[in-house]
Amino acid sequence: MTTKIFVADDVSESGLGPLRSSGFTVEKRPGLAPPELREALKDCEGLIVRSETKVTADLLDEATSLRVIGRAGVGVDNIDVPAATIRGVVVMNAPDGNTITTAEHTIAMLIALARSIPQASSSLKSGRWDRKKFIGVELQGKTLGIVGLGRIGRVVASRARALGMLIVAYDPFIAIDQARDLEIDLTPLDEVYARADFLTVHTPLTSETRGLIDRDAISKMKRGARIINCARGGLVDEEALYEALTSGAIAGAALDVFSEEPPPPDHKLLKLDQVIVTPHLGASTKEAQEGVAFTVAEQMRDFFLTGVLRGAVNVPAISTKEFHLIHPYVALAESMGRFQAQLVDKAVSEVRIEYAGEIVDVDAAPVTRAFLTGMLRDISARVNVVNAFLIADERGIKVTTTYVRIGGDMLPAIRTEVTAGQSKHSLAGTLFGYGEQRREGRITEIDGFNLEATPHGHMIVTRNNDVPGVIGGIGTILGQGGVNISRFHLGRRERGGEALAVIEVDAPLSKETLQSLRSLEQVISAQPIEL
Repeated sequence: MTTKIFVADDVSESGLGPLRSSGFTVEKRPGLAPPELREALKDCEGLIVRSETKVTADLLDEATSLRVIGRAGVGVDNIDVPAATIRGVVVMNAPDGNTITTAEHTIAMLIALARSIPQASSSLKSGRWDRKKFIGVELQGKTLGIVGLGRIGRVVASRARALGMLIVAYDPFIAIDQARDLEIDLTPLDEVYARADFLTVHTPLTSETRGLIDRDAISKMKRGARIINCARGGLVDEEALYEALTSGAIAGAALDVFSEEPPPPDHKLLKLDQVIVTPHLGASTKEAQEGVAFTVAEQMRDFFLTGVLRGAVNVPAISTKEFHLIHPYVALAESMGRFQAQLVDKAVSEVRIEYAGEIVDVDAAPVTRAFLTGMLRDISARVNVVNAFLIADERGIKVTTTYVRIGGDMLPAIRTEVTAGQSKHSLAGTLFGYGEQRREGRITEIDGFNLEATPHGHMIVTRNNDVPGVIGGIGTILGQGGVNISRFHLGRRERGGEALAVIEVDAPLSKETLQSLRSLEQVISAQPIEL
């Protein structure tokens, strides 16, 4: 009996060639209702989907023969990956399938924005000959600001250089030497805003990057600059952009994505002549659609024939005993990675992780992957627990792990040290509780300061001079800002020296409240953290 693979969405037929030519039985029936899909999957070992089909835990419970799910695209939001992992089902995608096509669409929008091509075409087709109305600007010699230098951002930079543009970019996880090799001037984010004639964003959409291009960012840009977003809706504050366009602060914008898709017909930005829009076409080319299907088909074929695993987004199945042991450490490590990423402000060049206690008796690689995934999550939309090492290598980050077997019970379970620029930042964490209740991970040390904090929700990390009145001053400012403190964790090395606090709060701080904290005489630094 040959391996049977079910295709549940409208995937490019030519892209399925590697599976059909290798003798697999491929059944393609898109658009099935959930009950029909459950029935169709009963004897299938492989499933290929795009974004339409929802692969839920309930569906996986019924599909007991399923061994691998292939997503013909980048995102896997429609697949319950944790449920698949627990059931030993590999989930794979085509993470690079839209790199070139999205970068090319960005360049197309850049050129159209500079020369008002859609507006001029519409004008001429309506019977007008308005040559003077559509005087554009040359791209040669202009500065393109890029926020986010992942694969798409780098391809955009390469294409823009060919047009004679100067490239200035911000990405905290790209080393200066690496950017120099790419002929990119790597600068702080505010300098990118200030220097850019055209600004394009290529970052994932997270709680930290949502509204990245807001009123404050736009106020730092040149008058008459132009903004492009072909990445994710929500990166650009649409209300702030509308205000800047109508006031003339920003000369034009080109948007392929919106916070709400499709945008409502009365969306204010759609009514502005200086705004170019497309309906989320970044990955919509014949080549890209065929390419992602072909990539997933090849990956699935190789998995079934040889066991080679490429493009996986989850950790291969482990024993039930190992899963229960390692799962809470994975959760703690990812939180520590997210925490660490928000503490550093320079490119990370090295990560060292030390394990102690019971975790040294198993392969802690999934825990290391989890830490890297958390640390890199806001930098690369592709990062996951399987490709985290690859992403770190692409970014020039050296990763080393050690296992400490002597005195392990007296040491934290996980200790990390991150090198960023000339500085080293350490973090330690362990699990509290025993038996089935041993589930809560806590941070026990930050840069040599001993404390105990649960890495969850909204927090503020402050450093201050250890003198009377500082804690009261911090509490007063948070109270005035309408922010409630749920827990306050304090650590210090010596009386009267420097102290560090982790303050758990019920809501994020406003920019004004954060600035007030940083303005306190005895406060050295204050950094918001969100997990």
